[in-house]
Amino acid sequence: MTRPVHAAAAGVSRATRRAARSLVLLVALSLVGPRLASAAEPPGLAGLDALSPSLDALYLDLHRNPELSSHETRTAAEMAARLRAAGFEVTERVGGTGVVGVLRNGPGPTVLVRTDMDALPMKEETGLPWASAASTKNDAGETVPVMHACGHDVHMTSWVGAATLLARHRALWSGTLVFVGQPAEETLQGAERMVKDGLFTRFPKPDFVLGLHVSHLIAAGTVGVPSGPASAASNAVDITFHGRGGHGAAPHRTVDPVLIAARTVVTLQSIVSREVDPFEPAVVTVGTFHAGTKRNIIPDEAKLELTVRSYRPEVQKQLLAAIERIAKAEAAAAGAPRRPEIVVDPREASEVVVNDPALAARLASALRRGLGDANVVPHEPTSSSEDFGVYGRVAGVPSVQVRVGAVAPDELARAAREGRFVPGPHNSRFAPDRKPTIRTGVSALTLSVLELLGLGVRS
Repeated sequence: MTRPVHAAAAGVSRATRRAARSLVLLVALSLVGPRLASAAEPPGLAGLDALSPSLDALYLDLHRNPELSSHETRTAAEMAARLRAAGFEVTERVGGTGVVGVLRNGPGPTVLVRTDMDALPMKEETGLPWASAASTKNDAGETVPVMHACGHDVHMTSWVGAATLLARHRALWSGTLVFVGQPAEETLQGAERMVKDGLFTRFPKPDFVLGLHVSHLIAAGTVGVPSGPASAASNAVDITFHGRGGHGAAPHRTVDPVLIAARTVVTLQSIVSREVDPFEPAVVTVGTFHAGTKRNIIPDEAKLELTVRSYRPEVQKQLLAAIERIAKAEAAAAGAPRRPEIVVDPREASEVVVNDPALAARLASALRRGLGDANVVPHEPTSSSEDFGVYGRVAGVPSVQVRVGAVAPDELARAAREGRFVPGPHNSRFAPDRKPTIRTGVSALTLSVLELLGLGVRS
């Protein structure tokens, strides 16, 4: 069982009840498209044009060579090399394959800037010339395709770009930078591993924590700064049903676990639709269904793997209890010889990511000055999960994860007209509009750091 959702999310229902009606406004505003800021380019972004070709090449390389969670050896080495080239003191293998770069530049606050590095076991179907064709063995020894389907390649490239610009423009800020390349975000383990390996004792402890994540809900060239709860708590639930196997031609002599599991998949959908308050965000998704070896054999077991999302401890408890109740009831109704095994995996659990409201407001103001008012748009909380919140929570300091638009404005507009969704993270066709997305990601991180280190963006 995961720890209770962070207390700061207690008032989340008010913030998230607006999600459905605000999505329409969100898309409408983002479809206006990115506009150039009326003011001259902020000094901290000087040199970004010249840097952009090398960042684009880095992105393409990272995208073609993705690595699974906890196996980011090539990726981590590349991140470490880039930080060293920028002048950071670099330590590798923190919490596994994690990278920490420190750049001291006089008195002032310490700002931690985090990127995630891992990819997903998915086959890319974008058809792009730089599409990933990589495959590898997972921890179970199975050969699987690998793809950067969650935008971590954009995150890393933006992180490298910001580190490079900040190192070049040290005259504009004073303080300490801690750039963290985190492994195993997709398994929700990397942040905690880095903390346990001394992130806040071996390296300067931060006063602020920053990160970013791509979003397919807003246009490339724009950013959103959610205030308060930003990403949901997550639980991984495994259910194994035990039946009595036999010949597929004689099902009356068996207890079919496939049927039990199938009924459970359907009944689980009633939890959110019929048991949870309609104004409370909640998700119960069955992601895998494993059973059998041959069409004419009824197996002894069937296994489901679920992901469960919530924003409040009470809802989290309700969801997990309902899942257990339904699984046991379906097994009992079918006369299963044994109760199902239900495991809530503590290794794949995250708490609500909460963007500190005061820090979010401060950064949003700085980004409006630097990027232009039209390029800072609303962004509601999402039901995706993250372990980014670990850093601010453990350090006891404010943190903010900025959303960076990743979809070409015309594509977003066309999808809205046609009533369809643009492929987003964890979709095999997710393809960020890379150049404006990376440029905006670099700009957002750089301007945010400059704001926190005292010299900000001046109008």
